[in-house]
Amino acid sequence: MIDYSRVGLRDVTLRDGLQLTGKVLDVDVRVKLARTLLAAGVPELEIGSMARPDLVPPMAGTLDIVGQLTSEELDRCWVWVATPRHVVKAAAAGVRNFQYCLSVSDAHNKANIGRLTEDSVAAMPEAIAAAKEIGGRIQLCLATAFTCPFDGPVDPDRVRGIVADPRTADADDVVLADTLGQAHPRQVRELFASVESRDRRLVFHGHDTWGMGVANSLAAADGGATLVDGALGGLGGCPFAPGASGNTASEDLLFATRPDCLTPTVLADLVRAGEHLLADVDEQSRSRTAQGARSKAEAFAWVIGE
Repeated sequence: MIDYSRVGLRDVTLRDGLQLTGKVLDVDVRVKLARTLLAAGVPELEIGSMARPDLVPPMAGTLDIVGQLTSEELDRCWVWVATPRHVVKAAAAGVRNFQYCLSVSDAHNKANIGRLTEDSVAAMPEAIAAAKEIGGRIQLCLATAFTCPFDGPVDPDRVRGIVADPRTADADDVVLADTLGQAHPRQVRELFASVESRDRRLVFHGHDTWGMGVANSLAAADGGATLVDGALGGLGGCPFAPGASGNTASEDLLFATRPDCLTPTVLADLVRAGEHLLADVDEQSRSRTAQGARSKAEAFAWVIGE
């Protein structure tokens, strides 16, 4: 039986969580949230994106965030990139962990990145070389690994083919993303169990559009994933994927997996942090754990008493 407490959380609030909101948060606010999450024991964070600010305004100031974090903090932080040039520019600013993202489906890759999937795969060796040159880590992140908003279901063999491609072989991790939240647990478990990871870490990025976020994350762990993505309050979604709603809530993932760092006090701090953030960006929480923590079941230690 899988010990789910050994499954790590990467909180993606500051990138995938914020990118659909209509408000650009001050850099200082985002840095404070990053430090709150790190202090709570969240192992890894996604803190921003090299996407053009005119296309994804909430990602403006990502490199300013990088500039305020210490090298020790940056060791636990990831930045989204889509081209070798992104890697070079981010590395010059101090980034050491790069999430190189492309979509399995051509239609979404063209909408999201402006090129065919093959073009992104072909450019990855250069991106890997740029990351390794400064001693950094780089992930192969495959969006639309299950379904595409334009083309529908994605052939698992296409996913496996990109993961096995020699041009992606030197990536440190493989991230499989259920971009639309349409996958189901058996499907997720089977895909993770079937990809050839080559001893690379497997990561699941799930969305909770159809209510399967936590179940799919646990299924991914059953299939070999050791890290799962979530965002406070279930905030977020892809601006270039119609029908993609919020991420799986970090609060829900932590409550389900119960890592050693999680205590009722830590959970309460994260629930409050999520509430403050959601109020700032005028969004409603989708986290069932956050809702439960505010219930009147006061005999339950995980309920916030104030």
